[in-house]
Amino acid sequence: MMGSSSVLSAVVKRLEGKVALITGGASGIGESTVRLFCRHGAKVVIADVQDDLGHSVCNDIGSKAASFVHCDVTNESHIRKAVDTTVAKYGKLDIMFNNAGIVGTPNPNILDNDKGEFEQVLAVNITGPFLGTKHAARVMIPARRGSIISTASVCSLVGGVASHAYTCSKHAVVGLTKNAAVELGKFGVRVNCVSPYLVVTPLTKKFFNLDENGSPGIYSNLKGRMLWPEDVAEAVLYLGSDDSLYVSGHNLVVDGGFTIVNPAFGII
Repeated sequence: MMGSSSVLSAVVKRLEGKVALITGGASGIGESTVRLFCRHGAKVVIADVQDDLGHSVCNDIGSKAASFVHCDVTNESHIRKAVDTTVAKYGKLDIMFNNAGIVGTPNPNILDNDKGEFEQVLAVNITGPFLGTKHAARVMIPARRGSIISTASVCSLVGGVASHAYTCSKHAVVGLTKNAAVELGKFGVRVNCVSPYLVVTPLTKKFFNLDENGSPGIYSNLKGRMLWPEDVAEAVLYLGSDDSLYVSGHNLVVDGGFTIVNPAFGII
């Protein structure tokens, strides 16, 4: 009986032997992805500015599977160090997940938007993935393999959902993904992004004034459930695993059909 269980465990571990670096891995989507990756057999390095939370996640998972490095994704030396630390510790980097992001002040009036804050949102949300992609490629190109994933958003597909800065940054993530996929494909490196709808995380709860259960009313198309960080982590798992070996340049939308329907019409 135990033998059968061991075989089953080996089969369902989709990242056995793989090494991942996850920015923004101390909370929200990043934390859920760290935990899921580790359950599937990966060794994971969390890169985040939230030191206490990052160490707490690692302690909870166990030091054999997860470790932490302080990293401000807008600082190239931090990204370089995070990648080099991962390779030095585990000998390689198979998956880079550029997940760290900020929303900025929810101000729909462009006349009241502050230039400095606009630039800060872009620095984290697009310069961060650019640097992560650059330094992941640095070690993946010689290996002739690898998967680079970034967190975009439904804001990359529609307007009027978030701030000007956040919307611009997520459009840019999709552009970076497609361009990098074209360049790095000849080296066997895949580049994709994931675009979730509103996920119940500490970031979104603060931004949208949500309670612990989110707000069911905002999920206008797919009824009966809300979008949780674990749902997005499952999409990232697919893009990072060998299940998606011929998927590159793709924006995987996880929105319950939000971006394909106008609920105001109600024809169907």
